[in-house]
Amino acid sequence: MPGEFSPARARNGAGFFVSLLAGLLIGCASFPDTTDEAQWKRYHYTEPEMGTVFELTYYAPDDATAERAGRAAFDRVEALNAIFSDYEPESELRRLCQQPAGTHVKLSTELFNVLQHSQRVAVESGGAFDVTVGPCIQLWRQARRQRALPAPARLAEARALMGFEKLELNATARTAVLKTPGMRLDLGGIAKGYAADAALAVLRQHGIRRALVAASGDLAVGDPPPGKTGWTIGMMSFTSDKPDRTAVLRNCGVSTSGDTQQFLVIDGVRYSHIIDPRTGQALTQRISVTIIAPDATTSDVLATAVCVLGAEKGIQVLRKFNGVHTRAVSMREGKPVETVSESFPKNSK
Repeated sequence: MPGEFSPARARNGAGFFVSLLAGLLIGCASFPDTTDEAQWKRYHYTEPEMGTVFELTYYAPDDATAERAGRAAFDRVEALNAIFSDYEPESELRRLCQQPAGTHVKLSTELFNVLQHSQRVAVESGGAFDVTVGPCIQLWRQARRQRALPAPARLAEARALMGFEKLELNATARTAVLKTPGMRLDLGGIAKGYAADAALAVLRQHGIRRALVAASGDLAVGDPPPGKTGWTIGMMSFTSDKPDRTAVLRNCGVSTSGDTQQFLVIDGVRYSHIIDPRTGQALTQRISVTIIAPDATTSDVLATAVCVLGAEKGIQVLRKFNGVHTRAVSMREGKPVETVSESFPKNSK
């Protein structure tokens, strides 16, 4: 159950396996060499949060420190869910959307930061990522449950409520304005990455820097394991159920986005759970995108944007962002084709 945290669920030892929830396999973990951290033990905790499973793997000097830090990290994620959730009726996000159109609403620092980051990506991507996509997200969720495509008229109504230009932010006052009645925001393409970064920051506040936080397809990667140059990250696409690329990384965010698990098939056409905000339509072109960025907030949002833009156009847009590396696998004439940015790490052996 959410919020459960028990020392019995911590496992000490070397190496670990994280389930392939969204296309990522991770190995090894640890801390910085200020004391004799080579003697610190490895801990691994899991807990259901934000509709998925969050996993913490790190090194700590003793059980008490490990449990205290882990509990604090999970509490932070739970608190963020109360802000960002589109499902919880009392979340700050839902309360914002319930205000009359044109109302200037004071926001928490967390919600403002996420919306501000989202709006920058919306502008740079020409709307390929857009948190105002909520009305269409609702229709496509219903479509997957009912196994029937949304009615064109309802999609048209939903699209009329969308458009990132209808969300206005004021950084000085830290306020947001929804300009059109009936708007609904959805943070599904950025919230988990932000929460992973926040959990990693909490661990660092407890003196734990050699750590990794996994939130489904989003990773916040800290300092490397003792004696290692980085964490070995395995990356998957829709072409295999095993990692087909690996990279050794540290102090960054890694996200993989695609339709491996959530999709709808109607009359032989596969409709992804990823929606193009510019059209309101679910993607039908298969694509899997992995982004490496300075943090998981950035990798999360950009992975979704590139899925919508497509590999070539997506890589062009990502040149506007510093420290971002991209790998996309898409189908062309029935065959998977890999497109990799020049800066993407070479496959490690």
